[in-house]
Amino acid sequence: MLAIRLPAEIESRLDFLAKSTGRTKTFYAKEAILQHLDDLEDLYLAEQRLMAIRSGQSKTYSLEEVERNLGLAD
Repeated sequence: MLAIRLPAEIESRLDFLAKSTGRTKTFYAKEAILQHLDDLEDLYLAEQRLMAIRSGQSKTYSLEEVERNLGLAD
């Protein structure tokens, strides 16, 4: 169970959309979360990787290095 407080303007827009379409506000809130959850997870992972690279905890490799290490270089 999740309970969130929304600014009045967003609540009003959500209510209008729900009433106009015959769907519930919960339906649209769930849809919005599902559509953006993947992006938020990807952003968090990218930020964590960047921090690891900048702190020296992780190394980066060029395309040429990867190709060479995998035996794909010409």
